[in-house]
This record gives sequence, C-alpha cells and structure tokens, in this order.
Amino acid sequence: MITVVGYDGTPLAGAARERLARAVLVVGGARHLDAVRADDAVPPDARTIVMGNVTAALDEIDAVTQGDAVDGGVVVLASGDPGFFGIVRALRERGHTPLVIPAVSSVAQAFARAGLPWDDAVVVSAHGRELRRAVNVCRAFPKVAVLTAPGSGPAELARELFPQTPRSFVVCEDLGGPDERVVHVRPAEASTRPWRDPNVVLVLDSRRAVGERGWLAGPPAGPVGWGLPEEAFGHRASLITKPEVRALALAKLGPRVGDLVWDVGAGSGSVAIECARFGAAVVALERDEALCELIRANVRAYGLKVAVSRGEAPGALDHLPEPDAVFVGGGGPEVVRACAARALRSVVVALIAVERVRPTLDALRAEGLVADAVHLQASRLTPMPGDVHRFAATNPVYLVWGVREEPPHPVTRRQPEERPAEIAPLPGETVEDAE
Repeated sequence: MITVVGYDGTPLAGAARERLARAVLVVGGARHLDAVRADDAVPPDARTIVMGNVTAALDEIDAVTQGDAVDGGVVVLASGDPGFFGIVRALRERGHTPLVIPAVSSVAQAFARAGLPWDDAVVVSAHGRELRRAVNVCRAFPKVAVLTAPGSGPAELARELFPQTPRSFVVCEDLGGPDERVVHVRPAEASTRPWRDPNVVLVLDSRRAVGERGWLAGPPAGPVGWGLPEEAFGHRASLITKPEVRALALAKLGPRVGDLVWDVGAGSGSVAIECARFGAAVVALERDEALCELIRANVRAYGLKVAVSRGEAPGALDHLPEPDAVFVGGGGPEVVRACAARALRSVVVALIAVERVRPTLDALRAEGLVADAVHLQASRLTPMPGDVHRFAATNPVYLVWGVREEPPHPVTRRQPEERPAEIAPLPGETVEDAE
C-alpha cells in the first residue's frame, strides 16, 4: 500500500504517476507537494500531509495502512533516492515494506554539477545529526559530500574548518528545482554568506579531488596492520613511541572515521599517523619546530592529512576543537588533566617514570574518567654472533588510560525455541525463493 517516490525535479515516470493517481494519502515536503500538484499528478480527493514533523507523518501512514482495506494507497514523496539517508529506513523500522521508485540522488547530482567522479568520496549526513562528526570527516578526507540541514549548513561547516583545514566548497542549492544554484567558494567566504535550503556541500582538497582508482566505494579500507616499526618513521634520537606501546595505545584510543584525536607532545608523529590511517581526523601538537617539520615529512610520506600545530600544552590546547580521544606523549599531570577535561571518550598517556603513574591516574579520575594502567616491557628477538639469538629487553613503559564510562548495553540472546520456523522473504520475493 505504500509507494515511496523519489523526486529530483524531472518529470515523474509513468509508474510514479500511476501510483499517485490512485493514492488516498500523499505525504511529502511542501516543495515536493507543490511540484506534483502543479503537474496535476495528485487526485483532487486525496488527502495530503506536509512532512514537517516526520513522526507525526509516520503515525498518519500507520493509521491508514492499519485500517480497513481501501482502493488506493499511500504515496510518500522524498528527495532524490529515498533509500539513501532517506525515509525508507524509517518506514522499514515501522514494519512497512514499501515499493520504492528512486530518482537521481542529490549527491550524484552535486558531483555531476562539479564534473567529478564520486566513487572515492565519503558521504556524511548532518541532517538531524551531530555536525562535529561530519566536520571531522572533512578534516580527514580530501573529498566529502555533506547532506546539510538548517543550522548545519555551509556556513557552519566553513566556520569549523577555517583556517586550520584548507578546503574548497561546492555548494549546490535546490538541485533540480527552480532555484538551483551551484557556487564554488572558499570556506572564509562561505562562513559569511547566506545560503538557501536545501543544499548539498562538496568539501574538497583541490589537489586530490580526483583520487586513485579503487575497488571500494567511500572511505578507503582500514590499514592492514598497526604498530608499525620504528623504521617506518623518521625520528630524532629515538624520540618515538615504540611499536608495542603504540599498538596498545591505539587499542585504547579506538580511532575511527568521524573522530578527532589529539597527539600531544607528538615527537615524530607516529601515533598521529597511525590514528589517521584508521580514518580519524588528527591534530599533532608539538612545541619543537624541528620536530614539527619532521612530523610533516612523515605525514607526507604516508599521503595522509594531519594538522600539525606548534605549541606547548596546556595553553596551546585552548584553540583546538573538541577531541574524542587524546594521546599524551609528553607533559605532567597538569597537561593530562587539561586533556581529560576536553576528551569526549578517552585519554591515553605514555610514561617512563613510575613516580608519575599515580599523579596521572589521579588527574584522569579528577575529570570523571575511569582510569587504569599497565607496565609494558617488550623483549625483541635479536641476533648474536655464531648464528644464535637472544631476547633483548627494551626500556619499560607505563601506559595509563582513562575512559568515560557509558551505561552498559544489555545483550538480548535469542533462545533456540524462538528462532523463526520460516525464512522471511525479501520485498518482492516468495518464501520458496528465499529458501
């Protein structure tokens, strides 16, 4: 009874017009309803609902579809491809199995207007979602399409990115509509201009707008391994977090796409680079200018994006955006506490003096983190004369971490007798087909 029709501004296809002609209820945004009314596609006796409040509109759809059988059905109008960050998910969550007639998605249209391939682009939605995660993706990747919303649009994106992250914007307003406009602009200008909704923003590193040919759409696959050897980075006088320590630190940091990680007292930048390889946005803070240049060289060697900031914590932290996780490779309890006060998820600290473990634990706990520590000492297989080997001990390191505790999520296990007796068919599939 429910048909979801994608609308991209082009004339409706025959199947979509046929479904609309038989509809008893038509739901959609005001601009979509106006467009199909102007095209005489909506029956005069059909009821229409403007989908300003999505929950209320879904309740109306439930009421119609759960009532007595009617001659007709419900048609939901949505932008572009309604299965892509669209209404199809909400309908399925309500138990409906809609027929979907898609149009060209707004993301596909935006990249077409820009004349760019987009199989290597990352697509994020800031519509009804946290803007900071979309911003972090724009910091980490060279080609991002952002589905925006009022209050989370081009100006807000630009204010977060400028001036630390040099990017160019392609702002696509009212794609396929009568007021379509495509504007190429720098973030500094985008932050002060008014923009019309709806819009899609392409956030581009102009030097890498056309990426390498790949096999996986979207962000690149994660690294094959981590805890890279010391030889994988340029470093000075062994000022580098050892691979064994780095591997555990990464496990505690949990860097991922959409996160922002600080590497405070970054040294060679090895932790920052490993976090960036997982798709996180990263800021490497280091007070030594020569080490900052070394970090930049290491970052370039891996073709990644890491923001390198010269400064000394805790004062230099004030201008940095909020981090999900922080690695502290240098600094006392004052620095640790300043990082813990800002970290949204976790802080990991590497220490070489046992006397600093207790003050570090206290600093983390003072900011509400659940803290723990471990003593690490790796012994590496080392050749000796005469074709024999020994295990040579590396210097001991104390790894201390703190995590913001979240309420436990109960795990509901399905009992064997509750398993369905039949395989549920997919839409348009019979049970026999499924089996």
